[in-house]
Amino acid sequence: MDGLLSVCHGYEAKQRIVRNLIDKVMDEINEGTLLKKNLIWLELTGCSGNIISLLNGANPDFKYLMTKMANLVYSNSLMTAEGEDAVSHLVNVMNTDFILAVEGAVATKNNGLYNVIGKWRGEPLTALKAVKMLGEKAQHVMAIGACATHGGVSAAHPNPAKCVSVQSVLKRKVIKLPGCPCHPDWFMGTLAEILLYDAPKLDAKDRPVLFYSTLIHDRCPRRSFFDKGIFAKKLGDHTCMFKLGCRGPVTRTDCPVRQWNKYVNWPVEDDTPCIGCAQFGFPDLMEPFISYDTTRKERE
Repeated sequence: MDGLLSVCHGYEAKQRIVRNLIDKVMDEINEGTLLKKNLIWLELTGCSGNIISLLNGANPDFKYLMTKMANLVYSNSLMTAEGEDAVSHLVNVMNTDFILAVEGAVATKNNGLYNVIGKWRGEPLTALKAVKMLGEKAQHVMAIGACATHGGVSAAHPNPAKCVSVQSVLKRKVIKLPGCPCHPDWFMGTLAEILLYDAPKLDAKDRPVLFYSTLIHDRCPRRSFFDKGIFAKKLGDHTCMFKLGCRGPVTRTDCPVRQWNKYVNWPVEDDTPCIGCAQFGFPDLMEPFISYDTTRKERE
């Protein structure tokens, strides 16, 4: 019970921090002491899961982002413009102060021709060229999700398109928000920190400390079972899933206290081990996602 109460209090505190940051942004914009920044959301090689996750955000929602926090100039999935008209938005914003958010890995094979996001002046505009062009000019670059931060699923073996992280093709600091997908709050809270303080506090791997400072294992409501050596033997057991392959002990995010789908649930609460989707090296280094204890034989 103590562990559950601790998680509940942690959840409330985390919600307040992000909400307070975003409210402060709104207050300063309304007072004229803070200006909205142009935002480009660039989708590269991936599944568009991060923009879908952002659309499901609730604290605040996506409409709030578009109308109050930033001017969303470009998004592959959401904008109505097409063809060179769409690409012109990318070109025209380059001489302004803008923030670049990138989801998806960068396909590098054949000089990037495995991922063409449009045409400009009759020539194909590859994702590789676009991220380099915009990344050099942006005030800040944010890599959103596993594929952008370290290659993720797009760069998983055998990686036929030779996908790499956003950082791999830019010679500058990239703010990394790993996750498959990235939680809406992780992006919104980091954006609020950028608007207010110019840059969020980052850890040694360039992840925002606000969201990636603590191991899932340390906040898991099933931690007491781990400490007592009570481990689940199969999916559905309501004890610690460490011996089923849970990656909570090596993954740093606040999933236990923030939860997903408008703060309803998260994998462990739904009797599924953490698969480490927010840890660098996912998915290859996190596999197999489900395993069974081979560290000792069951006592007869």
